Amino acid sequence: MFTHSYFYKLDSKQWKFKQPYPPLGSLQAAAVVQEAGFDVTFFDVGLRESPAEIEHELERYNPDYFVIYDDGFNYLTKMCLTVMREASFTMAKLAKSRGGVVIVCGSDSSDQYEKYLLNGVDYVVRGEGEETLKELLGCLDRRETPDDILGLAFRTGKETITTPPRPVMRNLDALPMPAWNLINLEPYRSIWKMNHGYFSMNLATTRGCPYKCNWCAKPIYGNRYNARTPEHVVNEIEFLLEKFNPEHFWMCDDIFGLKPGWVKRFSELIEEKGLKFRYKIQSRVDLLLEEKTIEYLASSGAETVWVGAESGSQRILDAMDKGTTVEQIKKATKLLHHHHIKVAFFLQFGYLGETQEDIDATLNMVLELMPDEIGISVSYPLPGTVFYEKVKETLQ
Repeated sequence: MFTHSYFYKLDSKQWKFKQPYPPLGSLQAAAVVQEAGFDVTFFDVGLRESPAEIEHELERYNPDYFVIYDDGFNYLTKMCLTVMREASFTMAKLAKSRGGVVIVCGSDSSDQYEKYLLNGVDYVVRGEGEETLKELLGCLDRRETPDDILGLAFRTGKETITTPPRPVMRNLDALPMPAWNLINLEPYRSIWKMNHGYFSMNLATTRGCPYKCNWCAKPIYGNRYNARTPEHVVNEIEFLLEKFNPEHFWMCDDIFGLKPGWVKRFSELIEEKGLKFRYKIQSRVDLLLEEKTIEYLASSGAETVWVGAESGSQRILDAMDKGTTVEQIKKATKLLHHHHIKVAFFLQFGYLGETQEDIDATLNMVLELMPDEIGISVSYPLPGTVFYEKVKETLQ
């Protein structure tokens, strides 16, 4: 039995937006395990009220293996929300009490595996999880020990064992389609239609990010960047349009279309097949300014581009190791608007050393460029980042 730990209703800020997406990464992993020959069921907690609701399903199926596999494509799961961790602990203990082997994979558990192993979890899959999970399930089914499987943490007696990390996958086209057959999408469609007038689905064209912004945690895919081919992605879009009829897609990549020529080929394939849909992406302002990238985005249906503007102060951008400039933010924003694409800014306040002058520079940039949407956060230190270590030093 697969599930995940992101309950929209337990995240009041996100639930207010009424833009829920199904757990794409979790369904991808379920498809891999299903393809390996296991009988798989999926309990989607995304729109549920409480982790206790899984108890009925555990009684119904009594699974040999209970897998909490978080959606690594949804950036919300990377924020290590304590309430979601507690939800994992609750579900793990319920499954463990029925004799099942409990396995967890996610950003928080990769960082805090000891806490999970002390709360009903037998194995933590660290980092990118599909291959590790498949190997682990096969090993356990054969009654063998998993000591040689890469990317694991588990306990033997009172000792915690961590095996070496597993290299990330390169050939993403080899992965099966996410197991959409295992969940009911109609509640998601209903919420979208009722609140926004259209239905949006999520898909991922890449994994990872090669840039080194020093506040960004990458516990799953690291600093590697691998892309599916445009042909593979367009085939999936065609399937989803025919099967579920969404009007809109969220391309939930950290960075969409980084590979040279990718966006151009994607646009050509969309035109060749006559596909009609709108979509939103995340990108970088320097990448957007490469030759004709914005034109190809516009012609293929891009409606909104989220960029990590972060700050209107070059001093703060440099301190973050962002690798972009305020001038690039301005130029990309104006060019996107020229092509009738909405621009959305991620902004941070409170980075170490930020002054009132830096804050004013950010506010002035926003007032000058007038982005269509803004997402604001306070700079928060995530484990495993340079920023985390810098903040830690200031507290000693």
